[in-house]
Amino acid sequence: MADLFWPGDERAGALLSQQRFLAAMLEVEQQWLSALSACGLAPAGAARSLDDVVGAEDVAELATAAEASGNPVVPLVRLVRQRLGDGPAATWLHRGLTSQDVVDTALVLCLREALVAVLADLRAQSMTLAALAERHRATPMAARTLTQPAVPLTFGLKAATWLDSVIEAAWAVRSAKKRLAVQVGGAAGTLAASTELFRRVGSSDPAAASLALVADLADRLGLPPAAPWHTVRGRLTGAADALVAAGDAWGRIASDVALLGRPEVGELAEPTVPGRGGSSTMPHKANPILSVLLRRHALAAPMLASTMHVAAATYVDERPDGAWHVEWDTLRVLGRRSVVAASQATELLAGLTVHSDRMAEAARRGELLAERRSLDAVVEDQPGGPPYLGATDRIIAQSLARCAQTWKDDG
Repeated sequence: MADLFWPGDERAGALLSQQRFLAAMLEVEQQWLSALSACGLAPAGAARSLDDVVGAEDVAELATAAEASGNPVVPLVRLVRQRLGDGPAATWLHRGLTSQDVVDTALVLCLREALVAVLADLRAQSMTLAALAERHRATPMAARTLTQPAVPLTFGLKAATWLDSVIEAAWAVRSAKKRLAVQVGGAAGTLAASTELFRRVGSSDPAAASLALVADLADRLGLPPAAPWHTVRGRLTGAADALVAAGDAWGRIASDVALLGRPEVGELAEPTVPGRGGSSTMPHKANPILSVLLRRHALAAPMLASTMHVAAATYVDERPDGAWHVEWDTLRVLGRRSVVAASQATELLAGLTVHSDRMAEAARRGELLAERRSLDAVVEDQPGGPPYLGATDRIIAQSLARCAQTWKDDG
């Protein structure tokens, strides 16, 4: 979907959209019905698809009705039961669940999709950066510290440092994705309702049967089972932090590209796309729009993760008054924006132009060897010494090896 307030939002497609969130909540309810039927609590007729019961056209109605209860599950269950009419599906819908079970697990399903998309882009960026680092191992340029020329560098090393940041972000995203799990605990995290149902049908171990029911739901949803985590929000704050780590990496790359792409520097250039980078009043402008938008995301993302942490720290009782509710839209915004930025970063790196001649020109500045000359006071320089690049080549090799190791199991 396009968004005037966040140009590029359409790159995220339906991920973490209202329609996808509704579909995920329905998926949780439907798979719970199937699990109830499979274990014998509900009759076989209860396990039916809900795809034809509620759809995207109901989003506005459900969103409006959600204000009365503070969450969308209450009106959703009411609407589904109404449309199902009499029968086992309506009777057993949502039995043993509570609103937070449905919202949390649906959020996990939506968030997982976003993390998968981000991880795919991080992999593509890693491959591009590894190729840049290899290709430009010996391409000379000037290192700059505190905005001023410092010592000689190679662009290969700069690309390798970008690569390191992307790989670290990939580790964080991959770890966060693995931690996402089903969240079902019933009204207060005790699984009391489902355990009571098993007791009433004569189960020899109602508590074990109840836990097995949750595990079955997790399996049907393709998620790991977990003890109720309705007041322990580390899985969600961890996902938010991982997305911020990715945003940090992209922001750092974008800052370098924007700076080195200034006409007076001219060492890098964004990919050229007709109509992109223009100004409403200055026809000569070719603005580095991808870098600008990546920096935008990097500036905004940390505050969204901060909201998640503040919420987690102020959880009270078994369902908090506001802290739980603030998470949903925060994750939606952070997730969608991260997918957008991931796509933009992939495009930026894939089409990056390296002006090695301009880099070499800056690298020839005499003052770049001032540090080397200062060492003469300690040990006199030998004639014909090697370029002042230290362990650059070894450092690049380490980054390339780390990249290969990170993605070796991903094909």
